[in-house]
Amino acid sequence: MTKNTGSQGRKPSVLDNFKPLLIDVAVPLGSYYLLKEAFGMSTFAALAWSSVVPAVRTVWSVVRERKTNALAGLILVVNVVSLLLSFVSGDPRLMLAKDSGVSSTVALGILASVWLGRPMMTAGMKPFLVKGDAAREAAWQRLASGAAADSAAFRRKENVFSIVWGAVLLTECVARFVGAYTIPVDTMVWLGSVYLVGAMVIGFVVSGGLAVEPMERMLKAEVEAGRSGRPAVTVAA
Repeated sequence: MTKNTGSQGRKPSVLDNFKPLLIDVAVPLGSYYLLKEAFGMSTFAALAWSSVVPAVRTVWSVVRERKTNALAGLILVVNVVSLLLSFVSGDPRLMLAKDSGVSSTVALGILASVWLGRPMMTAGMKPFLVKGDAAREAAWQRLASGAAADSAAFRRKENVFSIVWGAVLLTECVARFVGAYTIPVDTMVWLGSVYLVGAMVIGFVVSGGLAVEPMERMLKAEVEAGRSGRPAVTVAA
């Protein structure tokens, strides 16, 4: 038996999973206050330069890995378009509101992917459940392809996972947009990050209970069925 070594066999740590979020929240937030307070930039200029960081990170990830997924591509396109519109207007509140545009576009893209039968959030959830294990990967493929007893329920939970995240992001979008035009800019810079983190926490908790945990049970049952060579017993979702 060949033993996996190196990065392919390493399970992602909590830090690995949250590193992109930390970069996209902490770095722009710190950059804004540094550029505005230490370097004396205008509010708009500080917002503009701090907003470049997430876009550059996404581009670098695509160049480095030589591949992208639909979600990353969508976020990049919306960020670039929103930045261009903000530069044309020169309005710092529009610069803040652009983040709600990113959230809403991504949310609508996620919900549309469910309607099209290709739930977008599955790509981010699958590694957490499969954990790089060949037996779990094979079980996932059987469940996703319709070859397992729990396939229909499994695919419904896939859809639920994406629907939850789509709804959470739409709600966050509305909160950001309202805040961008009703709350002082300096306050909204950090409060927008609170909105994002809050939305992420709600998304993880709700999608975990409604989708991830039932899918985990179905996956385990299918792995056991594959090892014993018998059909899997349907697991209550």
